[in-house]
Amino acid sequence: MTMKSFVAGHEVVTEDDALELVFGTPPELWLGVDGESAEERAARQDAARDILTEEPELYSRVTALLANALTSLVSSSPTVVFVGPLLSGEAA
Repeated sequence: MTMKSFVAGHEVVTEDDALELVFGTPPELWLGVDGESAEERAARQDAARDILTEEPELYSRVTALLANALTSLVSSSPTVVFVGPLLSGEAA
């Protein structure tokens, strides 16, 4: 038996499904798709602007979610510290 995920009564099958249910728009609207033409990109960006005009709080919701996701990602990664280039003659 497999476990199913639901958001607001809708089944989540893929990560894109989850993002669409959280934001109320498909991720492709904001990220674009491979191979889109300049005209398709302009139309997509116009639609995104219209949505943000109608729902200005969406920008804050998305920004907060991405900031939290990045913070979690960074905090779970090993720390890397850049100490500068090695001078000639120094061992690595």
